[in-house]
This record gives sequence, C-alpha cells and structure tokens, in this order.
Amino acid sequence: MQENIVSILLWTGIVVVCYAYLGYGIILFGLVKIKRFLYPSPLSLKETQVKHKVTFIVCAFNESGWIAEKIKNSVGLYFPTNHIRFIFVTDGSSDDTPQRAKLTFEGINDCPTWHILHQPERRGKIAAFHRAMLQYGKWDNVPDNQHIILSTDANTLLNSVAIEKIVTHFNDPNVGAVAGEKRIRMGEKDAANSAGEGIYWKYESLLKKWDAELWTVVGAAGELFAFRAEAYEAVPQDTLVEDFHLTMRIAQKGYRVAYEPDAYAVESSSASVSEEMKRKVRIAAGGLQAVVRLAPLLNFFKYGTVSFQYISHRVLRWTLAPLFLPIIFLTNAFLAFKGNTFYSALFILQIIFYTCALLGFVLERRQLKIKAFFIPYYFCLMNYAMYAGFFRLIRGKQSVIWEKSKRADEQQGIIKQ
Repeated sequence: MQENIVSILLWTGIVVVCYAYLGYGIILFGLVKIKRFLYPSPLSLKETQVKHKVTFIVCAFNESGWIAEKIKNSVGLYFPTNHIRFIFVTDGSSDDTPQRAKLTFEGINDCPTWHILHQPERRGKIAAFHRAMLQYGKWDNVPDNQHIILSTDANTLLNSVAIEKIVTHFNDPNVGAVAGEKRIRMGEKDAANSAGEGIYWKYESLLKKWDAELWTVVGAAGELFAFRAEAYEAVPQDTLVEDFHLTMRIAQKGYRVAYEPDAYAVESSSASVSEEMKRKVRIAAGGLQAVVRLAPLLNFFKYGTVSFQYISHRVLRWTLAPLFLPIIFLTNAFLAFKGNTFYSALFILQIIFYTCALLGFVLERRQLKIKAFFIPYYFCLMNYAMYAGFFRLIRGKQSVIWEKSKRADEQQGIIKQ
C-alpha cells in the first residue's frame, strides 16, 4: 500500500514536469497542425496600412553608457516620422542619463517628436511607465483603437523593421497586443549559463509562435511588446512583472496577443551566474505573484483556450513543476532502494542528470564551456530560482524597484562610458 502511494506520487510528478517543459509543446504543435489543416488560409495582414500612430516608450535607469546607442537605434527604425513619437523616462537616474539622452536627440537631424521625462525620485519602472501613459497615453485627434503604445527595454537594440512588423498586426481588430521576439547575444567568453539562456529563449520563441497560432501568446516579455492604447489598464504599483501582467489582462478582456518573430530585441546575456540568478529570482517572485493576481484566468469554463495555454505554459512551470522535482527524486530513491530494477535504472538517470548540472556549475566557475551540460545546468538554475523567488515573495523582500543586473557586454567593456 505504501509503495503504491509513493509510486503514484512519483508518476504524477513525472507527468507534471514532462508536460510543463516538453509535453505541452508537443500537444501545442499537434493542435496547431490541426488548425492549419482546418483553416488553411488565415486572414492576411501583410499589407501595411499606415494609419496607426505609435508612442514609443523607454524607461531607462542609470543607462549613461548605453542611452545614446539606444536612441540612435530607436530613431533609425523604419516608420513614418509623422506617425511616431519617442518618450524616454529617466526617473531616479543618478548618473547623466537624462542629459545624454537630451543631447543625443538634439544631435539627430529630422528627428521625430521626442520627450524626456525625469524626476529625481526613483519609484520603479511601473510608476515611470504609468507616468508616461498619463501624459502621452492619448494622441490628439487619433482614435484610441489607432493609437499603439510600444515598450522596449533600454538595454536592447531592435531590428530595423521591428515597428512596422508589429504595427501590421493591429490591422486585425481582435489583436490587442503584440509580443516581439527576445534574442540573446552571446560572445565567445560568455558563461555556460549564457548558452543555456540562449537555448531556453529559442525554445520559448518557438512556443510563443505556436501559442499565437493556436490563439494567444501567454504574456509578452518586456524587451519588446506593443498594445492598443484603448486596452491599457494601469498595473498595480507593487506588481513585479508588469509586462506579463499587462498583456495577460489584455488577453483576459478577449483580445489576442499576437507574436511577431521578425520584430526582435537583442540583448547580451547576463554577466555571470550570480547576475542571472538575481534576474531569475525576481522574475520567479513576479510569476508567483501573477498566479495569485490573475487567478480568474484559471477558470477553464470562462476563458477556455486562454486558460489552457496559461496553465500549461506558465502556471505549471511556476508552481507544480518545481514543487514536484524533489518529490520525484525522493520517491524514486525510495522505490529504487526497495530493489525494483526499473526504478533503480530511473534513479540512476536522475543521478546522471543532476551530476551533469553540477558539472556545468563547476565548469562555469572555471570558465570552461561544454555544451552537454548547458541544458541540465540551466534547468536546475531556473527551478532553484522559483524556490528562492517564493521565499523572497512571502517575506516581502522583493521590491518593485529591482536591482539592475549586469549584462555580459558591460562586463566585457563593450559598452563605452
């Protein structure tokens, strides 16, 4: 009887973890294939109809060494200059980010309309973004459904057609937001976690593409996303992952969140494992907070496909999957020591997997890169971050004002001060 209960726990955990990380992707691909067969000619939105006006918002904190390049990249993107305006919010910056931003804009010939918002007090990205929305959330004589807000991080660079590619999706009235693609720039000297991060985001991008084909992307990443001004809803000031919360609330209202892989934001990987951990822990805390605050989306009967995608792609990874990992290990160990050959072999495979992860950690410390260890190492890193994020969240230790993580290009001196 005892062994049966332990066996049920083990297999329940295996099913949950495998489904969260691989099974959902397989099922999602199958559903997308069926949808393509049933609806072979989807509505084409490729013809550009330049009727939308874009407010391009960047929140920058102490980005003195990067801000000039960010502005030049942003202004140089392909889009009619009379249909776009740039808002850079530099609240709380203690370096010369506001001054450099102003000088950079002033030095650009035929520059579109731009504004720099700055106040000495640092209240976090959410407050800065909302301040920009309060001041520039409306475009004179333009209907809200034709006014697009585009948000991108200060430490990323966009490809030249990013705005045009994103805005095209808003020709479909069912689209309330669009997620761009996040890409990781890796150098030869980047740490092992950097390669794991890059592999992870390639897989995530594939899932987002299929999510969007089925119905909606499950939350956009803050590196690059856009939404209709009319769909905007102020995010609570203590929200830890405002981009995810904002776009999921838009999906909750019945809109689709589309995905545009040809609009991408490139950023360098984290400078080190410790820097990556800071980022992962705060995202984990924010993800768990979002599960509570977006609880209505768990209602299959009301939200149907959105609930299925949200639970499968996000909720399980943030809750049950990390919870089951130690349970899988301990229950498997118990059954293996009972002398069962199958469970003994399964336990050995687990030992090999976690040994590879440990070797990945050791080799990263010695700056040795062996690709076979990237995936188990990064997998364990992500799930450890969920536990750390949970304890930080319940202790109230995760502030909405995040500590800025160093990226690899800063560490290697690529960004000039």
